[in-house]
Amino acid sequence: MTKQDLRIVYLGTPEFAVAGLQTLVEGGYNVVAVVTMPDKPAGRGHQMQFSDVKKYALSVGLPVLQPEKLKDEAFIDELRSYHADLQIVTAFRMLPEVVWAMPRLGTFNVHGSLLPQYRGAAPINWAVMNGEKETGLTTFMLKHEIDTGNMILQERIAIGDDENVGSVHDRLMELSKGLVLRTVDLIIDCENRGVAVPTTPQPEVAELKPAPKIFKEDCEIRFEEKTVSEVHNFVRGLSPYPAAWANLTINGKYFEGVKIFAVEKVQSDNVQCTKDIVVPCKEGAVRILELQVPGKKRMDAHAFLNGIHN
Repeated sequence: MTKQDLRIVYLGTPEFAVAGLQTLVEGGYNVVAVVTMPDKPAGRGHQMQFSDVKKYALSVGLPVLQPEKLKDEAFIDELRSYHADLQIVTAFRMLPEVVWAMPRLGTFNVHGSLLPQYRGAAPINWAVMNGEKETGLTTFMLKHEIDTGNMILQERIAIGDDENVGSVHDRLMELSKGLVLRTVDLIIDCENRGVAVPTTPQPEVAELKPAPKIFKEDCEIRFEEKTVSEVHNFVRGLSPYPAAWANLTINGKYFEGVKIFAVEKVQSDNVQCTKDIVVPCKEGAVRILELQVPGKKRMDAHAFLNGIHN
């Protein structure tokens, strides 16, 4: 079997998932169809918005399936018609067994953490929010329990002390290109040699750190409940998206729902500064470096303070 013989169906939605798909297509692998989320209205005009994966798939002429329900019989029949040998999932939904068990070589997932830690929908955010020093990617074979299948390959990267989730996301996205190809090539090689793909059960650990989906209410900074380090990690783990936020009184003016994109640790705990925005925490204080108030653009704190003084 060659890479042109292996029939692949690729499942994914956001920009993160495009990297692996694009690498497969440009590498001459036989991607026969793509599955992604249904279009949804967005913006003021509520125009229908395509997912990033759909945009790329259409640009290279790949068939696109967009099921509302993954157990829908019409979708299952259409998916089966592509006779996939292998399915690859990156940043998609939880699949029913009828989907992930369909290909004869199975379905593998590209997950943005060092499994078994950070199983769930937002692994990159939570790793940074928790102050981890490293993270990575794991490819693993799907089974019923989410993010628990046997691991195929892992790649690790360090997380910088002041690095935000946007930077980590982009580095992992770039890393995924090579990891997807190495995993597919390993599967092809094992198929040609008539042996099983070598996998490793996820290790048992004393404390599992989850990575659930993040909602707006989860992003509120409660300064009085967190140490300086916890606030610093919380902000960079949500920057630039979905962004930490807080209600703040700055120089006597009250601002609701202020998005905060960067902070640094300081000694002062005076929130009523004229040259800086300093907020006291449970221990110590942080200086806000970048922020955005509702209806305004994102800006650095000094530009913001100049604006409210004028």
